[in-house]
Amino acid sequence: MTLKFIVLSDLHVVPEGQVSVTLDTGARLEQALEAISARYSDADFCVIAGDLADAGEPAAYIRLKRILDRMPIPVYLTLGNHDDRSSFLSVFGAGEIGATGKIDKVIDAKGYRIILLDSSEPGRVDGVLSTGQIEWLRLRLAEAIDRPVIVIIHHNANALHVESDDIRIVDAAPFLAALKAHPDVRQVIAGHVHLTSTAMWQGIAFTTLAGGHYYCTVDQPTVPMRRRNGPGQLAYVVGTAESTTVHFDNYIDANADIAVAE
Repeated sequence: MTLKFIVLSDLHVVPEGQVSVTLDTGARLEQALEAISARYSDADFCVIAGDLADAGEPAAYIRLKRILDRMPIPVYLTLGNHDDRSSFLSVFGAGEIGATGKIDKVIDAKGYRIILLDSSEPGRVDGVLSTGQIEWLRLRLAEAIDRPVIVIIHHNANALHVESDDIRIVDAAPFLAALKAHPDVRQVIAGHVHLTSTAMWQGIAFTTLAGGHYYCTVDQPTVPMRRRNGPGQLAYVVGTAESTTVHFDNYIDANADIAVAE
């Protein structure tokens, strides 16, 4: 049995007729849907890891919902620092609220447990996980002690050694301790930083995907991180009992197919 699912992040959807950093983010999400329909129709579901809207206004969530209603696979959502929880709930409904009071949820599929965590906190750019969320996470991990787990969250917890390290999760030690109590956390996947990275931190694999908005470039060691338009990137996760693999697909600005002579 093989688990396959998509992760999108940092959609930054704006109301119709508006742009964000020169980009029509709704149109970019439409391109993501086209790519998913064309290439990943066998995926079990799609997770969107926060920054659903650019400024958290209801009109942006209405546009987002209208687009996602056409997604060919089930969609699960959590929030990021650009989101407004009240506006989100006014459009998507109070059923999105978890036991923690945030948009936290569990997906059990094909021998895996996938845990979504809402790291957004009103008025903050960095991420916060409450004491209640950490306890909830510990319980959900303990329930799945016999199977692999993937955690999806908006804010990265690990340092990436880039300029944006000051906006990651505040005090990630309780989060890391909760994760380490489980014997088989396969991946912690985040967005937020608009770049692609992989890391091992105290024995756990951490990944960020660039997401659907502008892309940040990393210029080491002395030049500050820069941002530029494109690509739009999704992650495609393939999980078996033995391994978990994360692929990346730049559904915007991908290279054209190269003609091969017959």
